[in-house]
Amino acid sequence: MISSSLHSPRAPLVSLMMLIIAAAFAAVVVSVRSGKMQSLADYIAAICAAPLRSSSSEEAPYLSENISAMTKMMIDMGITPSGDVDHDFVAMMVPHHQGAIDMARAELRYGHSETLRRMAQEIIVTQQQEIAAMRLAVGQLLPPSVPSPDQMPPAGQIDSKSIHPTN
Repeated sequence: MISSSLHSPRAPLVSLMMLIIAAAFAAVVVSVRSGKMQSLADYIAAICAAPLRSSSSEEAPYLSENISAMTKMMIDMGITPSGDVDHDFVAMMVPHHQGAIDMARAELRYGHSETLRRMAQEIIVTQQQEIAAMRLAVGQLLPPSVPSPDQMPPAGQIDSKSIHPTN
């Protein structure tokens, strides 16, 4: 199962999540060994800062959005246990899924591959559905509906005609 998932179209997302988990583990190990507690967000920002500094000016906004999404996700996943495994699971998984949604939105804004843009749209829809299902499973009310991003042109392809089309 693992070997087939490495060749799936979502392999880059899986690899990114594995990197984040490794960063979390490293943060705990370093904090324990050094005696200084540092936030996981600090580690994520440090890991991502080097590629951001060396990125092109065209790619920098995309990378910045992804770093923000990952940092927010990791901070929001840090819950105080409630004593209810199911509620704690949902409390951690909702920000995890929202992080995937935020990263997919960045792909829609800046990506050029139509295949990846379609996948990003699918990720947004499925992750929103899973968030709703998890919340309902533990008896939480759903937040009000908001429109989803729809066929956003990649950055640099937005012009007055795509914003205000003529008939």
